[in-house]
Amino acid sequence: MNFDGMTWAMFGAALSTAVCCVASAVGVSTAGKAANGVLTEKPKLFPKAMVLTALTGSNGIYGFLISILVLQRVGILGGEANPADLTVGVGFAYFIATIPITIAGLTSVFQGRVAATAILLTAKNESQMTKGLIITALIETYAILSLLVSVLMIFAI
Repeated sequence: MNFDGMTWAMFGAALSTAVCCVASAVGVSTAGKAANGVLTEKPKLFPKAMVLTALTGSNGIYGFLISILVLQRVGILGGEANPADLTVGVGFAYFIATIPITIAGLTSVFQGRVAATAILLTAKNESQMTKGLIITALIETYAILSLLVSVLMIFAI
């Protein structure tokens, strides 16, 4: 198979959204199972459980954002670039730029596990929810760093 520049760029865009969204769905599913279990006994904890569950879905948004940036930069979603002029090297550079968030998007799986335990912590002692939230959010740091690297790389091309 002969990949041209546009194929490489679109492959990176598709992969970043797909991997990040699947990982986010797994994370939300894991936290959601814990939340649903807790809510059968303590339905008033819904807002707190929802926040912890929703936090694990952010990587899907990050992957989607990177995809939109790539598609805009290569001229698919407007912009000044002409898709026909995209060289293999430039297209491959866009593909490489999507790799940090694509890989870091997998952290949602682990974040979902931590969020599930934070939900259980909250069920046992509501005053500890903030601690569970902070620990869950620590994992987000690495996805954000990777998002920033991908953005910087895209704008450097």
